Amino acid sequence: MTLRLRDLVEGSGEALQLECLTGAMCLDRFLPDSEVASPGLALAGFTSRFIANRIHVFGETEITYLASLDSAGRQAALEALFGFELPVVFVTKGLSVPPEMMALAEERQVPIVQTKLKTAEFYRRIKPVLEEAFAPRTTLHGSLADVYGVGLLFIGRSGIGKSECVLDLVERGHRLVADDVVQVSRRGNGVLIGRGHELAQHHMEIRGIGLVDISALFGVRAIRQQKRIEVVVQLEDWEHAQEAERTGLTQQEVEILDVKVPKVIVPLNPGKNLTVISEVVAMMHLLRYSGVDVAASFNERLIRRMKEQRGIREYLQEDYE
Repeated sequence: MTLRLRDLVEGSGEALQLECLTGAMCLDRFLPDSEVASPGLALAGFTSRFIANRIHVFGETEITYLASLDSAGRQAALEALFGFELPVVFVTKGLSVPPEMMALAEERQVPIVQTKLKTAEFYRRIKPVLEEAFAPRTTLHGSLADVYGVGLLFIGRSGIGKSECVLDLVERGHRLVADDVVQVSRRGNGVLIGRGHELAQHHMEIRGIGLVDISALFGVRAIRQQKRIEVVVQLEDWEHAQEAERTGLTQQEVEILDVKVPKVIVPLNPGKNLTVISEVVAMMHLLRYSGVDVAASFNERLIRRMKEQRGIREYLQEDYE
């Protein structure tokens, strides 16, 4: 993913309190990535480990250091820094930018953006914006619902009943996130966030009826803008569901954007109550998340009972009375 400086200034300028001091110059430049850093020792001349291809932030420490130098020293320090191809420079706390810095920025075509936020607060606010913009993304065919606070992603062949299942869940009080097209982005350490396409706006295609506006029919409580994907529910025809789990001892997984997500295969046959099964899948995930593994506990009890029975049999075999 890419992000233009113009999009950052126009889209998040109010939250970040941004003002471009160099006008519209280079606003169409693409930012390199989500890394934000201060120049640090590069201002003092140590540039061997300086990474230029980042978003650079000048805080009170950097501006005060430049102010402590005489005009010649300040010019030399800034020329060494601006000798690199800097994508953009942010100046925090509304600090005044040295005239030498402004001159070099205009000469080297480096945009300077000022913010009134303190440096730490600016870092705190800009990081989520950049992480959102540069997050790895993919698009999946399926339906995403919030069931008891658990994000269930329903996948399966076209026409198998994903939308109908989610529609029934919505009627039972759960919430729709996306239908048919699910846009997935990876955040932080292995968190997958799913949301619908902006043009879909929580519409569903129900075969035989057509498009259904969930928000209009069930109210705003029936929808969510986005939700973390926590379990993938794969719907399969009964005759093809060879890998369906019987005991729950073996957990299957599917990989999305290099993140492993638990997967449950549900074989479909006439009369199966898929809605209740989906609610049970969500509740079982909550139990497992809280440290309760029903299948493992049952297996432990079974093994313990078998050992006890074997001990009794061995005792009776050795009792010759």
